[in-house]
Amino acid sequence: MFKRQFLTFTLILCTTISCKNTGVENGKEDSKSTNRPNILFIMSDDHAYQAISAYDTTLIKTPHIDRIAKEGMLFTNASVTNSICAPSRATILTGKHTHLNGKIDNLTPFDTTQVTFPQLFKRAGYQTAMFGKLHFGNSPKGFDEFKIVPGQGSYINPDFITTKGDTIQKTGYATDIITDFTLDWLDTKRNPEKPFLMLYLHKAPHRAWWPNAAKFKAFSKRKFPEPESLFDDYQNRGTAAKTAEMNIFKHMLLSYDCKVFPETLAEMEVDTDPRNTRLFNGGDFYRMNPEQLQLYKPVVDSITNHFKENWPKMNDQEKTSWKYQRYIQDYLACISSVDDNVGRVLDYLDKNDLAKNTIVIYTSDQGFYLGEHGWFDKRFMYNESFKTPLLIKWPNQIKPGTTSDEMVQNLDFAQTFLEAAGISAPEDMQGESLIPLLTGNTEIWDRDGVYYHYYEYPAEHAVKRHYGIATKTHKLMHFYHDVDEWELYDLEKDPNEMNNVYANPEYSSVVDQLKKELDALRKKYKDSPELDRKFIDSYNKKKSKK
Repeated sequence: MFKRQFLTFTLILCTTISCKNTGVENGKEDSKSTNRPNILFIMSDDHAYQAISAYDTTLIKTPHIDRIAKEGMLFTNASVTNSICAPSRATILTGKHTHLNGKIDNLTPFDTTQVTFPQLFKRAGYQTAMFGKLHFGNSPKGFDEFKIVPGQGSYINPDFITTKGDTIQKTGYATDIITDFTLDWLDTKRNPEKPFLMLYLHKAPHRAWWPNAAKFKAFSKRKFPEPESLFDDYQNRGTAAKTAEMNIFKHMLLSYDCKVFPETLAEMEVDTDPRNTRLFNGGDFYRMNPEQLQLYKPVVDSITNHFKENWPKMNDQEKTSWKYQRYIQDYLACISSVDDNVGRVLDYLDKNDLAKNTIVIYTSDQGFYLGEHGWFDKRFMYNESFKTPLLIKWPNQIKPGTTSDEMVQNLDFAQTFLEAAGISAPEDMQGESLIPLLTGNTEIWDRDGVYYHYYEYPAEHAVKRHYGIATKTHKLMHFYHDVDEWELYDLEKDPNEMNNVYANPEYSSVVDQLKKELDALRKKYKDSPELDRKFIDSYNKKKSKK
């Protein structure tokens, strides 16, 4: 105990000294400060860890993203607190669980009185910028400059809301344009006398997965291995897995998702879901100029012709495989562009002598299903959705090529960045700084389990509300609202989470212990059954008004 207290005191003392050395005291900037690290936070939307070759080489090679791990640290047990886009982003910005920052789902407005870490950075003298996808609010606080896509944004010829409050449209591909904005700011607008905080946020690879024209053509001709659980029948899981609406065979749309022309579906009387028209009649295909159409249309023609010729002859399993290939081709093609563009930014840092004093973080707002359990999308606490990629490099602080299997979350990002910059974190932030893990002081890290809570139900994809605790060895989840079911997974014996062992007598002591730990986490993070009821009642009121 004494050793632990001493180490904690030492870290606090070092951090305090660091704050004074960096010239940040009482939230004010010392104009003579020059040694505070820059921070480049790179986040993609729905980027599964399985689709980064530093984690798994089965599907794709991502050499540029991998560079961050080779020069820094790869986290194998990083996770989110709520696996859905806007709530995840709100947690990252505020350092608080969604039940406290108020952004529990994609529909609830973000409470703009919440203090975000970019506001603290700006107040402390950092130059701040954000380019790409925020997903909520059109006027984020704490940025000297931003260009953000409205809502989900578009892949082709996207619109951007600017710091001036106007909206501009840029011709081209979103991933390239967001990178162009980032590089231009670093090259022409960055004040070399100040450290910078840059949020470089990709829209890709969010549904409906439009690659750039060259990669669309190339990847549409490739065939990828299927996951072992593509044809999962959910027999050893509860109601939630059986009733979710994200099954590739049943719920993936042939036009909107798979890029078959809707006129062909109408002609064949196949998949008449009205959402299929969104992509071609009002979405990215609709936004293309004549030159872009000349590049994309032949590929869509090829996909459509192949579908028309082969679909009627396929059985259900073959149809599932066909949909999976179409999905994964476009998804991975989008990621390939992200990787290319991350390389552009890393190269810029290297060539302009910025890399040595810049912390680079690559992550996603959550994980994603790439056919595992037969699914696409996210939301569940099962691994592919719950876990998120996290790679961080910090020259002279992180030993290159290191790996951490500690239980970390996006809840921890804000406090990590603030400590690295020597800025005091607000007391109501709920995460833990990752600095001890990054710098090798692992003795003072003692987190054994992490907390998760998902709220957006009933809604798209029909994933039931649930909360739970995950440790390195087990995961316990409680599904509630219109069900009352528990699930337990032995992650060592069943890493693919195929068998719920909650009712198995051999695990009774594990259940009892995890329930105690879960209750403790609920109290620690100020979550409760009363809040659960409050959010359900609020949702029902909104629904009744509609």
